[in-house]
Amino acid sequence: MSIEQKRASRRHTLGLLFAAGVMAAGAGQSQAQTPAKQEIRIGYQKYGTLTLLKGRGTLEQRLASRNVTVKWTEFPAGPQLLEGLNVGSVDFGTVGEAPPIFAQAAGANLVYVGNEPPSPGSEAIVVHKDSKLRSLADLKGKKVVLNKGSNVHYLLVKALEKAGLGYKDIEVVYLPPADARAAFERGSVDAWAIWDPFLAAAEKQLNARVLADGKGLVANHQFYLAARPYAEKNSDIVRIVLEEIAKVDEWGAKNPKDVAQILSAQTGLDIDIVALAASRYSYGVKPISADVLDQQQKVADAFSNLKLIPKPIAVKDATLPAKQLAAQ
Repeated sequence: MSIEQKRASRRHTLGLLFAAGVMAAGAGQSQAQTPAKQEIRIGYQKYGTLTLLKGRGTLEQRLASRNVTVKWTEFPAGPQLLEGLNVGSVDFGTVGEAPPIFAQAAGANLVYVGNEPPSPGSEAIVVHKDSKLRSLADLKGKKVVLNKGSNVHYLLVKALEKAGLGYKDIEVVYLPPADARAAFERGSVDAWAIWDPFLAAAEKQLNARVLADGKGLVANHQFYLAARPYAEKNSDIVRIVLEEIAKVDEWGAKNPKDVAQILSAQTGLDIDIVALAASRYSYGVKPISADVLDQQQKVADAFSNLKLIPKPIAVKDATLPAKQLAAQ
């Protein structure tokens, strides 16, 4: 091979190496610019704004640009949802007033990140249509079924208090919603403490009569909670979820018929049932405030006094610094 041929071969080899280096650098830069794929796992129930958010699909659209996907998991009630959050199967979810109290007392590492306004009409104690029970005082000595640690657990406590009864003056039966309905239908219990849309279904399908709802007794906030490790590491994602909830809230308040259509499709319940439940919704997600924390502390203290939770808790311990979820 001549000297010129050797030089040409060397230039060709160097050119190939340079091109390969440029391509590798470009690939590395592209990978650096594309966020790593993430997933947020959201727990929801057959009620509330998260069901609407899932049905509309707007959160998935918003998070797509961040390469974040959404996995939805349905739970029968709040205590089961927060157990999922505690064991690491979900990152974010919505529950009523009582479940976070029971979960925090059991050592769950969760944080409150937002809440909807009070919705006391969305839960009630119901009796059979032909029941002789006419007042809360009539519950003395009767069987009342409910999901232990759910929002209606506090409703029952306050209802008994209003009637001048103690917790031990009734026989409490703990069952999840589906089993509780079955017990109620066959007459194994005298009353059922339940929330929407199960409440609306009992009214529409079983002609159940409302003995008392939450009005004047409880606030019944819908709370949004996250696993603390997830919220601390992904505060920007949590903030986006709350922003999308706020948008769905605003839309839902103005479009009750569309809300009923989405809820019916998402829950499999008849549209007249979900329409009744939705008519009792409250809309307007807000950051957790000192006033709401004070209300939650009263719930916690009531359960502690009744020895329904293993130890007293400070609800404020389950919060993040306000600035952590603030817009960045």
